[in-house]
Amino acid sequence: MVIVSPALADANNGNWRTARRWQQLLAGEREVRITNAWPDAAAAADGLMLALHARRSAAPIAAWAQAHPGRGLAVVLTGTDLYRDILADAAAQRSLELAQRLVVLQECGPEALPAWQRDKARVIYQSSPALPPLDRNDATLTAVTVGHLREVKSPQTLFAVARLLGQRDDIRIRHIGDATAEPALGDEARATQRDCPHYEWLGPLPHAATLEEIRRAHVLVHPSAMEGGAHAILEAVRGRTPVLASRVPGNVGMLGPDYQGYFAHGDAGALAQLLLACRAGQRAEAPASHLLGRLAAQCALRAPLFDAAAERSALLNLLHELDTAP
Repeated sequence: MVIVSPALADANNGNWRTARRWQQLLAGEREVRITNAWPDAAAAADGLMLALHARRSAAPIAAWAQAHPGRGLAVVLTGTDLYRDILADAAAQRSLELAQRLVVLQECGPEALPAWQRDKARVIYQSSPALPPLDRNDATLTAVTVGHLREVKSPQTLFAVARLLGQRDDIRIRHIGDATAEPALGDEARATQRDCPHYEWLGPLPHAATLEEIRRAHVLVHPSAMEGGAHAILEAVRGRTPVLASRVPGNVGMLGPDYQGYFAHGDAGALAQLLLACRAGQRAEAPASHLLGRLAAQCALRAPLFDAAAERSALLNLLHELDTAP
């Protein structure tokens, strides 16, 4: 089988990590290769296709459907697919029609699909190893945000929070991500770092170093405008780091509708209040009963969803459906 990913290893983004992890999870069951273009020199041997991104992989999806009409195709939908592109982009809409199965990465995903496409949807949560937290310095609250500096990731919310908390030297914000795609946001990050000593923009980091930052933080902040199923959230949950997230469907689908760590997208004031509440809980006599402790308990209940065995089982079920679909 072939996995089509718009991004390959050099991008170090969610699409690539998903493709590579699925290749590894299926080792021994299938011969799996990854490409960003199809057909190519190895196309004749491909019996199934998993295509990441309805719009960006539209050309390989259409080529597959022409070569193998009505069989063997699953399209994996990202946040921009679900919450933007399929609403207006003809190529993305065509990808939905051509697929035999549609994969979403969190439980709210099917609700974003046209009603007549939802029976094709399958939820496959992505996975990450369960890792213990690293030593945390409780003299301050350390919040980390992971995501390249792009408008869709809403880094401006973080910049605003840093300024709102400018007088608090007991709350530190560490921001990981590359600004190559939208350099103006990098300029804003540098200005915020200059004006707010408790905010630090670390730029892009290797994945292993990013995981260490998440495990050492007291809380992950995830302020995105739209998400398909954020790696950073599941890595935080699996590393026992509570999450503060924008209340958008992609985040609710990861953390559950009753999670207590949401703020309205773009509401820097509400996020600042949550960070202050987390800091107050650190210093309380019974921290587990305060916000940070309650969030940790809620995240622990979601952690089994992001186990590798569960992801592998869901993938194998999907492939069986593709193999046997008429």
